[in-house]
Amino acid sequence: MTHKILSVKDVTKIINQKKIIKDISLEISQGEIYGFLGPNGAGKSTTLRMIVGLTRPTSGDITISGYSITKDYVKAMANVGCIIEEPTLYEYMSGLKNLEILGSMSNNVSKKDIIEAVELVGMTHRMNDQVKTYSMGMKQRIGLAQALIHQPKLLILDEPTNGLDPQGIYKFRQIIKSLVKDKGISVLLSSHLISEIQLMCDKVAIINKGKIIKKARVEDLLLSNRISWVLDLPKKGKTILKEQFNIESSIIENKLFANIEEHLIEAVNSVFINEGLKIKYVSTKKKTLEDLFLELTAYKAID
Repeated sequence: MTHKILSVKDVTKIINQKKIIKDISLEISQGEIYGFLGPNGAGKSTTLRMIVGLTRPTSGDITISGYSITKDYVKAMANVGCIIEEPTLYEYMSGLKNLEILGSMSNNVSKKDIIEAVELVGMTHRMNDQVKTYSMGMKQRIGLAQALIHQPKLLILDEPTNGLDPQGIYKFRQIIKSLVKDKGISVLLSSHLISEIQLMCDKVAIINKGKIIKKARVEDLLLSNRISWVLDLPKKGKTILKEQFNIESSIIENKLFANIEEHLIEAVNSVFINEGLKIKYVSTKKKTLEDLFLELTAYKAID
């Protein structure tokens, strides 16, 4: 049986009599990397703030390793490490000294834990240098070491690759994957970089207007193809897709778009022709997470 590290159940947040977060639920199992996607203002940051106990849910419950953040806050937070954008570091101190100061705030962090965290993030060769000499990528890695020194079960990363160049993003991604593989850590990753979510995450939740509108394994979301047809009667084609195949579609700039599995393409084309439609052009594109994200948050009306 897979152990649930994080459980968010029916959580609502009301601020100034306005429902900001609307009955959201999600679960993260041990060793999973879970992506959290949404446009600006969708509710990502508010949700993360509730998970780490910076603000309380109006209703619902959040548990981490079985501990409720409202009833057993200290025990719950003992299992969490987090990076919220750029880590806060003392620039005039070494990376090691920064970690030692943070570690001294906990009775459970030893010098061995600090050295191991530095090794995990690949900063052993620079840990005695002043932070002001670090690149942005190095600062992010020291920030990650800060989050790891007390050996958390859940790592929460909010826009962790902000400001990193492509090489830095690649290195950071590899470190996170190795932590999950070697240590069994679970990761909740919030990012606006959809490509990073697709490359790194096992599952994803898409949030819009305070409501989670899609939850699934990333690989399952990408099974279908993005097909576009140029037809003489695109509205009729849209009706056929819905009535005969139960497939939702959209018409954009006179083109008919739908996400369908490859084995259905020939059957759909045959029905179009039999119904008297003229197919001028058909294009097949492998679906991406970006396609799905844009469909759910832009093309589809969501209450």
